[in-house]
Amino acid sequence: MKKLPTGFKKDFLWGGAVAACQVEGEYLKDGRGLSTSDIHMYDQNLDRLHYGLEGGGTLAYIKAAAEDTEGYYPKRHGIDFYNTYPEDLKLMAEMGFTCFRSSFSWSRIFPNGDELEPNEEGLKFYDRFIDELLKYGMEPIMTISHYDMPLHLVTEYGGFGNRKVIDFFVRYAKVLMERYHDKVTYWIVANQINLIPIVRFGLLGIYDDQVPEEKMDQLMYQAVHNLFVACAKTTELARTIDPAMQMGIMLADGTNYPATCHPEDVALTMKRNRLQNYYFTDIAFRGEYPTYILRYFEEQNIKIEMEPEDEKLLKENTMDFLAMSYYSSSVIDHKKNEYKAFDMSQNPYLEPTPWEWRMDPLGFYNALSQNWDRYQKPIIVAENGLGALDEIQADGSIQDDYRIDYIRKHIEAMKMAVLDGVDILAYCWWGPIDIVSSSTAEMSKRYGLIHVDLDDLGQGSAKRTRKKSFSWYQKVIASNGEEL
Repeated sequence: MKKLPTGFKKDFLWGGAVAACQVEGEYLKDGRGLSTSDIHMYDQNLDRLHYGLEGGGTLAYIKAAAEDTEGYYPKRHGIDFYNTYPEDLKLMAEMGFTCFRSSFSWSRIFPNGDELEPNEEGLKFYDRFIDELLKYGMEPIMTISHYDMPLHLVTEYGGFGNRKVIDFFVRYAKVLMERYHDKVTYWIVANQINLIPIVRFGLLGIYDDQVPEEKMDQLMYQAVHNLFVACAKTTELARTIDPAMQMGIMLADGTNYPATCHPEDVALTMKRNRLQNYYFTDIAFRGEYPTYILRYFEEQNIKIEMEPEDEKLLKENTMDFLAMSYYSSSVIDHKKNEYKAFDMSQNPYLEPTPWEWRMDPLGFYNALSQNWDRYQKPIIVAENGLGALDEIQADGSIQDDYRIDYIRKHIEAMKMAVLDGVDILAYCWWGPIDIVSSSTAEMSKRYGLIHVDLDDLGQGSAKRTRKKSFSWYQKVIASNGEEL
């Protein structure tokens, strides 16, 4: 009879996660080209409850922003990780990290995206960075595409709406895998592939006036198909370069609850979870478009153009693991919400943050369980975090008990899933160090266990300071999740 788990596996990986476009800075250093992240300007009149898409805009705006040297674009500067990574990783090692998730900046490797040869200076940075991780015994978990597409591929090709970009992506991925296959085991091919339309610019390179609004869904779903083909081709290539590499796709989990037990709430929630979550992972792990999404496309007059080999590629190159981000949950009310992605309502039983991301640890348990039950594939928790407005005390300390409470409750929920038999490989706290927010481009939305002295306009000493949560997480890792 199968032996019941008693806790996290001895080789469970504990660590944190960042993205190149939010931390590195040095946006023109050593031959790097502009990327989609570099035109996300900080809005000093930001309405945190009703912010729009992450970056992007019209083509005219994008071209103007690319030339703008007066406005403040926080992701161009990040937290200067390009220069400070040795001291930052030393702090991660002090916490006891056994893994670290980050990403490659595509435009650091191929500045325009369509070059035939990579930028060697960009690769040398990742040589140093990955070697530093390995020096401390941290397993690198590397993302190939994380909202960091070369801007030239947007302005000249229209991003993943153009099939030519598939070949540019695969060329980029091939360079990375050939260079780092003996150092990196876990590869996340694309970050949060389901976040359309919210991050259609960073994820797919689609700008606001690329097509008339009534044709935008057609373009988005075609572009995400092209990205799926790129992922499949990358996975196919990985298995010829080094079969030991584990290839994964990442889902921004948005498993919704029905607002009530009204049958219409229940049915709409089921359909919405398919549309918002499972359609993407069904393709990634089952290798084909599910019938329910083909029906949805027909009803919405969306026609996916495929090449003859696409379906075979998808079927033969499914993913090895699921990378998952989880922050909060929402509900679906058939009287308020429609059958379209990310039209949700807030759960009245949960407390809001200033950004209306409502903490729900049991939702984490539910999401882990549902994804495991559906696919039986190992899961890497690639992001879990709480953005908060930290206060510095008179003695310089940050007493972030609210962050400790969030992590504790989510680790407890994760352990419940483990005890149920869910195979979880790693837990990566999102933003172990304060970074520029992906959604709002502000520093005030702080996730870190390490404070970075920079404000929303990049002013400050950039000094790193341990928060209360730093030593708490250190004990969690040392106890393999037993001491919470």
